[in-house]
Amino acid sequence: MKTYDLVGIGNAVVDVISHSDDAFLDNMGIEKGIMQLVPQDRAEQLYGAMTDRLQTPGGAVANTIAGVGALGLDTAFIGRVRDDGLGRFYANAMTDNGIDFVNPPVVEGETPTSRSMIFVTPDGERSMNTYLGISTGLSSTDVPAEVAGNAKIMFLEGYLFDEDAGKTAFREAARAAKAGGGMAGITISDPFCVERHRPDFLQMIEHELDYVIGNEAEIKSLFETDDLEDAMAKTSAMCPIMVCTRGGDGVTLIRGGERVDIPAPERITPVDATGAGDQFAAGFLYGMATGRDLETCGRMGNLCGSEVISHVGPRPEKDMMEIFRAEGLL
Repeated sequence: MKTYDLVGIGNAVVDVISHSDDAFLDNMGIEKGIMQLVPQDRAEQLYGAMTDRLQTPGGAVANTIAGVGALGLDTAFIGRVRDDGLGRFYANAMTDNGIDFVNPPVVEGETPTSRSMIFVTPDGERSMNTYLGISTGLSSTDVPAEVAGNAKIMFLEGYLFDEDAGKTAFREAARAAKAGGGMAGITISDPFCVERHRPDFLQMIEHELDYVIGNEAEIKSLFETDDLEDAMAKTSAMCPIMVCTRGGDGVTLIRGGERVDIPAPERITPVDATGAGDQFAAGFLYGMATGRDLETCGRMGNLCGSEVISHVGPRPEKDMMEIFRAEGLL
């Protein structure tokens, strides 16, 4: 039976990218520079209005899994797609990247594959319109016990907390991974997600998980405070490993009594911030999976996050192993 270094559970979203101008955004009623959730009919309208479509497999945890897979570890992704054009594209693209996509596309029902229509204007702003589609239906039946139970590290996407079936699937997957000798953790995903489900988030972080990754806003939202130090202290008291990404201020990692503050790498001119947190998580989890110390895990995360903001797209383009070697981390 195959053992995985990392298994992720998250939204399986096809990113559909198109170039447009401000006049197009105005005509279509698209709010510039933000991510909006849209219903199915709006998604189909926007998809039909796109011209030079570039389609890539997306989703936050899926991007992390792809980053770790590119570093040479055995990975699997659990997520729902429909047996439609976009769903088959997604499943094939993940497999082509060496990731085990363990859920066959869903044939029954009519809810289509999730997609995010991303309009890029000449100034580089990305206006995202996301239809969550079939992803939101993820439940325990989508999580194969033999995959979850053979994960060295399980990584969960906070967005799926919006459905009770998703919460149950997370708890069962985390318990299966830990019962098999692995560890489980979550990326918080969004402070608004915490606002909607704070008691469940806190319960899971304290009782089910071994690590939690969030940015400043997400960590503070757990405890409804503007005091980041207080929020980090409370989070680390609940969970064995707390990771807080702080943008230009770097990252703080706390494990028990050990705290590491790592500054952000210099010399990076941001081109596209999409995927920065996802690829930070990839570097950090690669370090964890290969037994690195806490500081090295954080530095690997920073380097992966820095690489991805240097170009358009949410996945690495350079050989990160070469960069790790150049920085003396291997």
